[in-house]
Amino acid sequence: MSLMATYARLPVAFERGEGVWLFDAEGRAYLDALAGIAVCGLGHSHPAVTRAIQEQAGRLIHTSNLYRVPLQETLGERICRLSGLDAAFFCNSGAEANEAAIKMARLYGHQRGIAEPKILVFSQAFHGRTLAALTATGNFRIQEGFAPLVSGFVRVPYGDLAAAAAALAADPAIVAVLAEPIQGEGGVRPAPAGFLRGLRTLCDTHSALLMFDEVQTGIGRSGKFLAFQHEDGLLPDVLSLAKGLGNGVPIGALLARTPAAALFGPGKHGTTFGGGPLVCAAALAVLETMEREDIPAQAARQGQRLRDSLRQKLGQHPLVEEIRGMGLMVGVVLRRKPERLVEKALDAGLLINVTAERVIRLLPPLIIQEAEIERLTDILSTLLEGES
Repeated sequence: MSLMATYARLPVAFERGEGVWLFDAEGRAYLDALAGIAVCGLGHSHPAVTRAIQEQAGRLIHTSNLYRVPLQETLGERICRLSGLDAAFFCNSGAEANEAAIKMARLYGHQRGIAEPKILVFSQAFHGRTLAALTATGNFRIQEGFAPLVSGFVRVPYGDLAAAAAALAADPAIVAVLAEPIQGEGGVRPAPAGFLRGLRTLCDTHSALLMFDEVQTGIGRSGKFLAFQHEDGLLPDVLSLAKGLGNGVPIGALLARTPAAALFGPGKHGTTFGGGPLVCAAALAVLETMEREDIPAQAARQGQRLRDSLRQKLGQHPLVEEIRGMGLMVGVVLRRKPERLVEKALDAGLLINVTAERVIRLLPPLIIQEAEIERLTDILSTLLEGES
């Protein structure tokens, strides 16, 4: 095979998808409890997204950002209204959005006269696999082999507000704090109560930018349009998005509010493909559907059903340590690393993954229904019986 061996791929190829289901070449159906890793929030082959892509592809796909892109302007206005932030930069992925956030923080630091600005990050975080995002990531296993990493990051334990306060007080070169409201790759770990608001207070005290990575948690996944919106009145200065924004079409976004929104000027950042007409048409269809059908509220209801069903069927299982999450971002924490659970689930017609070595991560499409939730939890319960 002429592909680099960057993935340990499972022995299946999908030919088509419909809603929460994927189908292989033999026509076998698989319940998708991963949604392309929190990407296909509206499910597979959603008619509104499909129609938007088809219509736009027949008109215009690409012009570059040397010219105005009206669909990009419309998307920027819509996503800023939904987020409460002031300006958007569109790119191609979550890693690119986080790289842009890191550049923005450094530019902010230099404008404050700090020669070597730093960013406070957290243990078990995941921000991407490009070099600066990889350095910000709190997983030393995936950093191995890529030294020298990028300087300018200070790491403290996730959820430890006292440690964050001590770091900011000790080092005036820290100009920004980058945090996930719910750690995804880190094991589906929601921020402790008061942690995000506490970071806001610390950033205000130390004139630092508060930057939230909502690449995985955003676009309805947590039960709100954005996960930070679970805390009334809270706003970050900078926000990164991707995954669910295009429902499978690659688009990322960096949002910011004043004064951070004014940091990037012509020549300070850019992208060839980001925010082109095709991806913006898809993203607009996603946001329009999200608002019209109140998909985040549906995700909140169905996420509660999913957690309740899991607790009913697995709450007393000797291998299950905890069931946690928000909305349709759910983690089943096991007491030990499971043996071939992902492969066994595939054989049973269920797509899942295991992150942080022993956390079953469930990220189904936000349109999942009760009968499909019961099927998911029935299969998982049966599989875990074999793990006892």
